[in-house]
Amino acid sequence: MDHSSTPAPVVSAWPVAVPAPGRGTDLQVRVSAPADGGDGPLPLLLFSHGFGSSLHGYAPLAEHWAAHGFVVVQPTHLDSRTLGVPAGDPRTPHIWRIRIEDLVRVLDALDAVEAAVPGLRGRVDRGRIAVAGHSWGAQTASALLGARVLGADGVPGEDMTDGRVRAGVLLALAGLGDAPTPLAAEHFPFMRPSFATMGAPALIVAGDRDVSPLTTRGPDWFTDGYTHSPGPKSLLTLHGAEHSLGGIPGYEAAETTDESPARVGLVRRLSTAYLRSALDPAGPAWDAAVPDAESLTPLGELRSKPAGASV
Repeated sequence: MDHSSTPAPVVSAWPVAVPAPGRGTDLQVRVSAPADGGDGPLPLLLFSHGFGSSLHGYAPLAEHWAAHGFVVVQPTHLDSRTLGVPAGDPRTPHIWRIRIEDLVRVLDALDAVEAAVPGLRGRVDRGRIAVAGHSWGAQTASALLGARVLGADGVPGEDMTDGRVRAGVLLALAGLGDAPTPLAAEHFPFMRPSFATMGAPALIVAGDRDVSPLTTRGPDWFTDGYTHSPGPKSLLTLHGAEHSLGGIPGYEAAETTDESPARVGLVRRLSTAYLRSALDPAGPAWDAAVPDAESLTPLGELRSKPAGASV
């Protein structure tokens, strides 16, 4: 079946336990995939949720991606409200790193992930793996693409790039730590990214009305991942969008302050097309989608820079 245009029925399994020794809490994930995989293997998309969410969030995106041919895996990170990890827990200062480790754990356990969904075994293409994330999840996903966290001395920390990951979609990605608010400085010292080595292809999506309590800068902060990383990159700036980008965290989610099915639809269509072409450069999906984006200029603006473009 060609999933590029026709939505397919989706099967989903949760909670699926992924081995996580030393984490203190089992790593639970949701696995969704098209019920009919056709003749070929399916690309894998690993999604990292925003602060407080869980494997049950982001249905507007996860359901769409799965219905259009991706195996979508959604972990529940330790900051999830469903787990209730207290602020005084010794793991709390390290959750940003544990989040990244969660994604790597899933990639290390793909055999178990496949086995969790009836009919999925042997259908995941290990050569076509991408990551995506929203807000804190975007920072988490960006680490596997080459972004790094600056230490207090301004020196980039550990390189956590994962060569199995070929591309990403980064939604409302936090920007540089050059103008932190007191809240960010005290509670989120890891929000000091460097994108200079984030060389993997990525689509970055930002809202031009997204104002963060973590920076004294304006909405342009959320475009830093594009501006300060090498190509190939694309940037979709959504007009009128706040942090939920029109409602991607969930249907009728309380945190959606800028509900717009049209914006969500654009994010779904362009992210799907981008990932298809990034994982299969010979495919026409992205080139076919770009004219569609340009025809919807009231919703947003799209820019791209090619491979080899410097920071």
